Parts: sequence; C-alpha cells; structure tokens
Amino acid sequence: MALSLALSGCALLGSGPAPLDTYSLSAPRASEGARRGRLQVLIAEPTALKALDSERIVITPAVGEIEYLGGAQWADRLPRVVQARLAESFQASGRFGGVGKPGEGLAIDYQVVTEVRRFQIDAAGNSAVVELFIRVLNDRTGVVRASRTFTARAPLGGGAKGNAAYVEALDSAFNQAGAEIVAWTASSI
Repeated sequence: MALSLALSGCALLGSGPAPLDTYSLSAPRASEGARRGRLQVLIAEPTALKALDSERIVITPAVGEIEYLGGAQWADRLPRVVQARLAESFQASGRFGGVGKPGEGLAIDYQVVTEVRRFQIDAAGNSAVVELFIRVLNDRTGVVRASRTFTARAPLGGGAKGNAAYVEALDSAFNQAGAEIVAWTASSI
C-alpha cells in the first residue's frame, strides 16, 4: 500500500507546468553591396539591462511598466540571439572579408558593439519596438569609428495569433533595424 501511494505521488509531481513556446529571430536580409576588401568584423555579444538580458519576452503595458509574455521564451538569452542573427546577416551580405564572434580566431579589424535598449511589445502603441545602439570600434586602436541608434517599429497583427503574432512583429522590427545596421556599418568603415 505504501508503494502504491509513493508511486501515485511521483506521478503527480511529474505533471509540472506546461512547456513554454520557444522562439528565435530570423537573420535580417541586408542588401548585398561592394565588398570591403579583406576587412574582418567581430560581432560582440550585446549588452542589455537585466529585464532584456534573459530568455523572457518583454511587454510594456504602459511607460515604465515591464511584464513578460506568458507561455513564451526566446531560444537563448536575447543578447545571444541578437548576436547570432546579426553575425548571420553580416556574413550573408558579402560585404566583409570575414565575420565572426569572439573565440572564432579571426584577426579582427573592427568590432560591432551593440547595446539592446528596447526589444519589446509596446501594448499601448500596438506595436513591436526594437532599439539598438551600435558602435563600430577599430580593434587595433580602440577608437570608436562611428556610433548610431537604430530604432524600428512593426505593427502587431498579420496572420499569426497570440504569442506567435507578438514574436512575428518583433522579428519584423529586428529585421528592419538589422538590415540598416549592416549597410551603415559597411559605409562607416
């Protein structure tokens, strides 16, 4: 009898919370342009405030308020997802001799240093907002070559519903900003 009670108790413990829907971003499609010779670019891991430096998807119902999208998460910490997709976009553009992330053994000419300032659903504005501050840093001298803030908005809606609609809007806003970042970086170095 004690064994059957123990087994039924274990069965109840195994039924934890429902798994979260897990999302990623697509790599921005930057237009191809003139190759910048043999320049090699490092895409550093972005920095972000703690509210954004996680796997949780941010919603701002009002100015100064932060909530998280229920039942959903990013595939990794948001800065790492942004880094991976920006690196893909820089690589696919064909504008640079080499593109990599830290630890990949490139002899770097420039670093693209990113600060994630906003990456959220703006509930009051019914849109997704992505704001990334970018610095292009000469790796040999440590001098900032150029810096700029990129902000993009995408309306909520479209064919997807629920969490998928929110992530689709965030992906669209990120793609707008990311494509601009690649073209701007290429013209800045």
